[in-house]
Amino acid sequence: MTGPLVPFREIVLKVHSRCDLACDHCYIYEHADQSWRTRPRTISDEAIHRTALRLAEHAEAHALPSVSVILHGGEPLLAGPARLRRVCEELTAALAPVAELDLRIHTNGLQLSPRYLDLFAEFGVKVGISLDGDRAANDRHRRYADGRSSHSRVLKAVALLHEDRYRPLDLGLLCTVDAANDPLAVYDALAALDPPRIDFLLPHATWDDPPPRPDGSPTAYADWLLAVFDRWDAGGRPMPVRLFESVLSTLAGGPSLTESLGLAPTDLVVVETDGTLEQVDSLKSAYEGAAATGFDVFAHTFDEVAAHPGVRSRQLGLAGVSETCRRCPVVRSCGGGLYTHRYRSAGEGDAGDGSFDNPSVYCADLAALIRGIEARTAAATVPPALADPGELLYAQQELTRSLLAELHAALDGRGGEAWQEAWELAGAVEACSDGLDDLLAHPYTRTLLIDSVAAVRAERPGAPAGAARAVTPLLAAAVIRGSVDTPVRVGYRDGALSLPTLGALRLGGPGEHGQAEVRVAEKGFVVRTAGAEHRIVRTDEATESWRPVRRLGRDGAPDFALDDLDPYRDCFGAPVHPGLDAATAAGWSGRLAAAWGLLRERVPAQAAEAAGALTTLTPLTVTGPRVGRHGYGALGVPLQGDADALARALLRGFRRARLRARTEIADLYALDGEWGRPAPWTEGPVPLSALLAGADERIALAAYEPHEPVHRDQALRALDTMADAAELTVGGKSLLTALREEAAHV
Repeated sequence: MTGPLVPFREIVLKVHSRCDLACDHCYIYEHADQSWRTRPRTISDEAIHRTALRLAEHAEAHALPSVSVILHGGEPLLAGPARLRRVCEELTAALAPVAELDLRIHTNGLQLSPRYLDLFAEFGVKVGISLDGDRAANDRHRRYADGRSSHSRVLKAVALLHEDRYRPLDLGLLCTVDAANDPLAVYDALAALDPPRIDFLLPHATWDDPPPRPDGSPTAYADWLLAVFDRWDAGGRPMPVRLFESVLSTLAGGPSLTESLGLAPTDLVVVETDGTLEQVDSLKSAYEGAAATGFDVFAHTFDEVAAHPGVRSRQLGLAGVSETCRRCPVVRSCGGGLYTHRYRSAGEGDAGDGSFDNPSVYCADLAALIRGIEARTAAATVPPALADPGELLYAQQELTRSLLAELHAALDGRGGEAWQEAWELAGAVEACSDGLDDLLAHPYTRTLLIDSVAAVRAERPGAPAGAARAVTPLLAAAVIRGSVDTPVRVGYRDGALSLPTLGALRLGGPGEHGQAEVRVAEKGFVVRTAGAEHRIVRTDEATESWRPVRRLGRDGAPDFALDDLDPYRDCFGAPVHPGLDAATAAGWSGRLAAAWGLLRERVPAQAAEAAGALTTLTPLTVTGPRVGRHGYGALGVPLQGDADALARALLRGFRRARLRARTEIADLYALDGEWGRPAPWTEGPVPLSALLAGADERIALAAYEPHEPVHRDQALRALDTMADAAELTVGGKSLLTALREEAAHV
């Protein structure tokens, strides 16, 4: 087994090994492993004490901020209030100095009473109740040994838990699916109880003992669950349903929310009533001893259990599922299904040797469920910014705005008077002009804010004061752009004052630092220092002391800023030019204008979109375009190259910048599963992110030079490779479809 040891964050503690119901679908009493018969009915004081010490030891060793302990059985309430109090006291005392303790209990509810709930309220024990739906559905399996119904008693327990004094303890309802039950009747009965959460569980089964399928359908359980999903979705999703929310999360690139789905490593261990340490309880459905580890809390640590081969096999992510599953496009959401459900004894199968190296016995159901949910929700879950250039620009500006707010929150009053003045000025400028919006749209504002937030959060010396010094020049530029009649105090260094998007003003010599006041005046602005006044009548005209940001805007090219002045422009991971002289700038500007003419002629649609998105071009001393950690709208463009080379650089750079901007507002692929794939343009596997970026760029180049089919061919082959990529989210798949349509018209 490879990979680091995964610590246990969830402990199932068996406090009683018998039950007061005789459910015929129970994996403990009715399935292959019958070890419950040899275990003590109730957990001993010594087992409780040793479990608490082992858990505290484990949490401290791995610096776990919190651990969850689920009191379980059999029926845990049969242990009685005194025994449960002892459990709560021991666990609380042991964990209090080390980690936060999340105590829970899963019960059938039959014994639930105020004496239990008062105890649970004292220790914060949350209560989950098992209920399979309406009376007909619940009584199909959940009966007393003599056949009597348990339904009314469970409803009384739910009602008691819903009293105001106990409501905070309510975890929700656990329902085991039976495809023979009416799915809508089951859901409506559960929803009518107003639970804070519903968990739907597939009945435990293996390839040796497959689940019943009343109509013989290979997707009977998916059909049942999708009927419930439709009712839940149409009703406004009134409460979380963990199974559905896990699928929705993984489809969007997020984590799995349940052990039964997804590729997240298992972090659960079971402590039996005799102190035996076992793997996940559901393994008892596979065969006698399947959950055994050979360890116990008296002689072994939790780390020893975490290193057990059976546990490690469920911590390997993609490498831990069968070859069939690894090739499946829904494996990120499915994760091969619950480990137990993969078991097949010696015979046919992926392994055929009595192992878990098989797809789930619910494979067809899980695939149909995931695809069904995706089909129902894709349109609503794909962000508009993936397809609408205007929405993308707006979303990007909001990201920068949120960074400004994040900086204010990170300072938390530590910025002093200078920051408070800056923050109030930002509000005043925004209230009366578009000047602040203009500066938030400036790509290098993002760089400044990222650096400032990082410095403040890292508590670097001088970071709070530095945040104000960095932001005030932005606000001064916003005041000028918005013609806001208010003075701004700005610090300058090395004799120069930089006003982003406008230019730089020479106030003194190198090494000279000081304070200046910036104020709007007529068409320009005035800068006053202790010893001088500088009046700039026109911001776009150079003077002896004022150097404006150059702009393209010639020969039909867009009015891009040719910015070699901004102090935060050095963010491309490649050397930026220190500053262009007039002749060099004129030559570069002329070649850029000619390059833009080529783009308008050959790829007019892409040129139009780029003209609406790009605002700033910064000269680089290297070849090839660059995108960096700035906001959307800036490109690092090589200073050298003829018009054709610069046209290619602009086109490739725009596509890179757009894709990066899209990944910042939507998860296109899951970052926890970037599995290497062959790329048509290089040797060896590349991650899906690189494959997607390469295909996107080559589609653009194919349109620019249609006589060179290699770009289109490579792009189409890459798109084919990604067609069944499990990493792609719903948004990623929609983008892939759009790229395929674009390639088809090249």
